[in-house]
Amino acid sequence: MNPEVRAALAPDRVLRPAAVLVPVIERETGPTILLTQRTDHLSHHAGQVAFPGGRVDKTDAGPVDTALRETEEEIGLDRSYIDIIGALDTYETGTGFSITPIVGLVRPGFTLTLQAEEVALAFEVPLAFFLDPANHTRESREWRGALRHYYVMPYQGHHIWGATAGMLVNLYEKLRR
Repeated sequence: MNPEVRAALAPDRVLRPAAVLVPVIERETGPTILLTQRTDHLSHHAGQVAFPGGRVDKTDAGPVDTALRETEEEIGLDRSYIDIIGALDTYETGTGFSITPIVGLVRPGFTLTLQAEEVALAFEVPLAFFLDPANHTRESREWRGALRHYYVMPYQGHHIWGATAGMLVNLYEKLRR
């Protein structure tokens, strides 16, 4: 959404690799997306709604392993409940990350244990909400001297925006095709 900002970035900049899980829970009432809200005291992305995930560790076998490891660490969702079905487009953030969103179908019956230092809340949103383009609001603000555009998807008091909303729009686009 911000090609002029991307063009102004140094071509030799190094992005930190990261991966997140886009957990699609198979509920009887219809699929939902599991999201987290980060705690307010974190140094990066404090208080924001996010997918479980984080930086790639040297010991990770790849982005799928990173997404599953981070999901287990952050919310206690055991990988035995998750069937990986693919990946979305890589998402580059202005804060220096190259994020690989891994989509996984999650079978019900799991128990979450939130890592209190990082995760304040976990909640579900019906997938149908994200598949309705009327919920894909675009906003803008100045950041680091440039006007940045981003998606916002407010849902029941949750402010879903930025990278998370951008990845959800990418999910919508892939499912629409």
